Amino acid sequence: MNLINRFLRRTTPANPKVVFLGIDGTPLSFLQRMMRQGQMPNMAQLAQEGSLVENRSVYPTVSSVAWSSFMTGVNPAKHGIFGFIDRPVGSLKPFIPTGRNMQARTLWEILSEAGKRVIVMNVPVTYPPKPVNGALVSGFLAPRLEVATYPPELAGELSKLGYILDVDPWRARADKRQLLADVDAALEGRERALFHLMDQGPWDYAHCHIMETDRLHHFLWEEMEAGHPEFAPRFFDFYRRLDGFIGRVRQRLDNHTTLMIMSDHGFCTLRQEVYVNKWLADMGWLKYATQEPKGLPDIAPESRAFSLDPGRIYVNLKGREPQGSVSPGAEYERLCDEILQAALALRDPESG
Repeated sequence: MNLINRFLRRTTPANPKVVFLGIDGTPLSFLQRMMRQGQMPNMAQLAQEGSLVENRSVYPTVSSVAWSSFMTGVNPAKHGIFGFIDRPVGSLKPFIPTGRNMQARTLWEILSEAGKRVIVMNVPVTYPPKPVNGALVSGFLAPRLEVATYPPELAGELSKLGYILDVDPWRARADKRQLLADVDAALEGRERALFHLMDQGPWDYAHCHIMETDRLHHFLWEEMEAGHPEFAPRFFDFYRRLDGFIGRVRQRLDNHTTLMIMSDHGFCTLRQEVYVNKWLADMGWLKYATQEPKGLPDIAPESRAFSLDPGRIYVNLKGREPQGSVSPGAEYERLCDEILQAALALRDPESG
């Protein structure tokens, strides 16, 4: 929020502007490797002329939580987005948090109220789109383009430009070659749409979010690390295309425009997984009311803790959960300590 306040207070005849590019799920170490190898010359030039620093993400380190914290300037306890899944107080019926559940004002709402004109494109947890002074295109979780834009008529313009909300992960699971074609098409459509909106009239803040990197990583990071003969080169090709996009964005900016680029979390190849609810059940803290549990509603009343993706452990607290078994106060604190100590004692069975 300090950045926003400085931006709002700053006044010069040149009308300073900000362009922000969100590159989802890209580790700093990977970017540095690509720059050293000469595969991202535009990014390397920006790093040399400006600054390139590592920052810590939020907990849990997932896109919906991280970008919600970015766009509001507050932590999850204040903006209310804790993960990709949640449940209401007093209920074990899960739901997927969206912009409807956002409890804090966003950067572009504050800028809009101050009379600044904004362009916001494809940021997670911005669906359903809220009114802004300018244009907003919802990102991750928006079901279709027709309901993802403000103003509503913007959807027709973007459709003509070949704009793609997001790649289809189910199709990517079945065909990784199709995924590569899809992320290329999505990036190209994103660029056309951004430049189209930038050319429509005056603006003060433009934010374009690239989700394609995250999608690429989820399905092909392991192949990239292993040097797969087909997929690794095409993985790097996408980053070269992304660097070209960054360069073309920069070419459009004058000396009074600040360009900022940020990733929300890193990435790595998945070697092993810990199923937290299985562990809680093995430890006796989680019990089920059915032989074949399918979700939160199947938790038995005597359960003392449960986990929600990704690895968030909740105490089955009286007064908060519908069948709470743990009293607030000393009993709650004692159970938290027990779970913490047991988690710290976990060891890899192969390496120790």
